[in-house]
Amino acid sequence: MPSKITRFLTHHPALIITIAVLLLIPSAIGYINTRVNYDILSYLPQTLDSTKGEAVLEDTFHDAATSIIVIDNMPSKDVAAMKERIKQVPGVNTAMWVDDIADTRIPQEMLPDLLRDTFYSKNSTLMIVTYKGAASSDTTLTAVANVRKLMNKQCFLSGFSAVTKDTSDLVSSQIPYYMLFAFLFSIAAMMLCMKSWLQPFVFMLGFLFPMVYNFGTNVFLGQISYVTQAIAAVLQLGVTMDFSIFLLNRYDEEKLRYDDPRDAMAKAIKEAFVAIISSSSAVVAGFAALCFMELTLGRDIGIVMMKGVIFGVFSTLTILPSLVLVFDKPIYRYTHKTIIPSFERGSNFIVKHRKAFAVAFLLVLIPSALLRNQTQLYYNLQQSLPSSLPSIVASDKLKNTFDMASTHFVIVNDKMPASQVQEITSGIEKVDGVKSVVAYNDIIGPTIPDEVIPSDVREIFKKDGRQIILVNSDYKTADDNENRQIDEISTLTKKIDPTAQITGEGALTKDLIDVASHDFKVTDLISIAFVFLVIALTFRSLALPVILICIIECSIFINIGIAPLTGTVIPFISPTVVSCIQLGATVDYSILMTSRFQEELRKGRDRGEAVRIAATTSFPAIVTSALVLFCATSGVSVASNIEIIKSICTMLARGALVSVVVIVLFLPPLLYLAEPLIEKLSIRWKSE
Repeated sequence: MPSKITRFLTHHPALIITIAVLLLIPSAIGYINTRVNYDILSYLPQTLDSTKGEAVLEDTFHDAATSIIVIDNMPSKDVAAMKERIKQVPGVNTAMWVDDIADTRIPQEMLPDLLRDTFYSKNSTLMIVTYKGAASSDTTLTAVANVRKLMNKQCFLSGFSAVTKDTSDLVSSQIPYYMLFAFLFSIAAMMLCMKSWLQPFVFMLGFLFPMVYNFGTNVFLGQISYVTQAIAAVLQLGVTMDFSIFLLNRYDEEKLRYDDPRDAMAKAIKEAFVAIISSSSAVVAGFAALCFMELTLGRDIGIVMMKGVIFGVFSTLTILPSLVLVFDKPIYRYTHKTIIPSFERGSNFIVKHRKAFAVAFLLVLIPSALLRNQTQLYYNLQQSLPSSLPSIVASDKLKNTFDMASTHFVIVNDKMPASQVQEITSGIEKVDGVKSVVAYNDIIGPTIPDEVIPSDVREIFKKDGRQIILVNSDYKTADDNENRQIDEISTLTKKIDPTAQITGEGALTKDLIDVASHDFKVTDLISIAFVFLVIALTFRSLALPVILICIIECSIFINIGIAPLTGTVIPFISPTVVSCIQLGATVDYSILMTSRFQEELRKGRDRGEAVRIAATTSFPAIVTSALVLFCATSGVSVASNIEIIKSICTMLARGALVSVVVIVLFLPPLLYLAEPLIEKLSIRWKSE
């Protein structure tokens, strides 16, 4: 960075802080106006049959958002009255009960089997409610809340929109605790690892600016996912605090050479600039890989986190220096000893037994890679939520009372003869696990003309040349049996109507499994390629990227491989997100140690002495950075009872510690042993 710029930044701290504070205003407005999306299935590619079918349900039938209300021990007249009140709720498209088709004065025993089995079970009945908006739209979620107000303890509202509403409420109530725990834990870690009592608070104040800028600029994306909303600030804190530590360490060195703290800070910014840019580029590369996921949730997280890193770098080089200069005297007045021990004896031992540690690295790398491939995942999004949520209780009620775990929507051409529709429904009824099949002709009767059927009833099933067949399944969403069931239904339906589409939560989740499996492999390769390129350009070397990536990949393998060892089944998104973030965030530690190793070699030291100094001097910064990432993410893990968020943060917290151990134990001996090869495959390795 040019000296004129650094001098301006450090000699006008009041101006810099004033501008930074003013920029918080538009950022806060942007944050308030950014919508949060609680529907992960909406991030599926729009080219799939299931998502195309979902669009038909939403745009044509207004059925994309459907709830089922289970009602216990309520007189028919009260059920009918409640149905009419639900119809009047803003955002509700229609409410359908048995009285839309048959006279409720007729005893249940005399109703057609299909009607009786569909709408009644012992002392319970069910009502189908559809909404005008998408499953997770604000209009629909508000409507769900208002429908619940019309219900009493005898009523249980299930369905994806109800789950989404509960998720929204739960995340909104927990995010303040995520931030509180992350901040408190991180400050505690920094206070233990840094010499000044005040410094952690200045660092945290400096972090608030880029965090607000990042969340404020999300408004240009239109919306972000609730997963991103919940973890972005914590991740931004964990992965960008390194830059602040790098800068302050350099400032401490320069203060010994300059009488004026402003000049020392200007020099520190200039000298730390390259290291911060190199480190941040590796972090950005890791997040950039997420943008290549077919499941665009990855792009959502990736873009927000790349912005977060960029804003973090900007803040570290502009706002943080001003804050440090303003608080310079109290920062260095109130000091204490740190808990980080000297690593001199440890580095000597590791270098002395370098061959044994190199062999140990290979012995750890191979089995951990095999273990990682044994990780079991789950894709049922409801499984990640607390069982006490009203929507989850209602889903269990629907399953236990009506033996109905999920519903598929089969959309076919309305121009088909009734005989072909009957052929489809008869075939579906024979598929294993199908509880019931509900088609228009089954309810109305094949001989009754459409013209005599009320339009609001007819349009539930038939509209704009398309017809819906409801298939109630015994199998839960994401179950292997249900996936086979969907494949079988699709095959037999498309034989008769090639334009047929199957959608619903089960079909969408089945596609989610296929997409996520592909994404896991692709993002791994892309993240490695991106980080390889960054390291290669930073050190102008072909050997170092291989060594550093092997080190970090080993720590990733160990981290993810712990799950199968403990018998833990984790959410599908966790390994993909954790792999990319851990690679990008903790490769900094390797870069820091390797840079110091190169610096000592350029001073003329032999490789043994150079690697000892690099390991010893890098240890405090690496441990401090890792502890901040550990504390920030473990704070969220403690506060959250949403399994997707808890799992990601738990694995990132563990990954930070694993990365430190792997880097400290194995990188010094590998650098020592590979140094002759590194020199051959690098440009100007030992000279400027």
